[in-house]
Amino acid sequence: MNIQSKLPTTPDEFLRWNEGREGKREFVRGRVVEMMINVTRNHADIAANLIQLLREQFDRKEYSVGSADFAVRTPDGVRFPDVFVDRKREGAKGTDLSAVEPVVLAEILSPSSLARDFHDKMHDYQGVPSLQHYLIASHEEPRVWLTSRVGEGWGKTEMFIGLDEIVFLPPFNVSLPLAALYEGIEIKATS
Repeated sequence: MNIQSKLPTTPDEFLRWNEGREGKREFVRGRVVEMMINVTRNHADIAANLIQLLREQFDRKEYSVGSADFAVRTPDGVRFPDVFVDRKREGAKGTDLSAVEPVVLAEILSPSSLARDFHDKMHDYQGVPSLQHYLIASHEEPRVWLTSRVGEGWGKTEMFIGLDEIVFLPPFNVSLPLAALYEGIEIKATS
């Protein structure tokens, strides 16, 4: 007998339904969306480098810094960014399945995620009231795009290219040198 479980229709149902399941999926505009589970070595290394840089600079008594296994609620559903920084507010518990007050979210590009990361996810993440910075990193070369909240809206996306560049995240006084972010990464040869 093949027993099918009812698909979730709300973010809360999705988080409970998704817990412990194999594979990777998000909940977008009322639908369960299957996501890529295989990433390149560069993707994994850049995400690990970014987590390390952020953990070194954010006070871990006040902020959680982690990877794609922890959910972020958006106005359109539930996403799993490659890297997140979440402010630990009163009421945050170790058993939470999603961020309470995400302030920085990051995605590492892959060949299949370009449009989704720059359009769909950017739109969803910019609807998160607490978010201050959305960062996208290339997996092939030292190139980072940063979009930051300016007052009630969002500023233009800035692009940083080259190992000498440093991405600064005010008001957190966090610096992300691209040389450290891309340390140990196989860089695509330029012609």
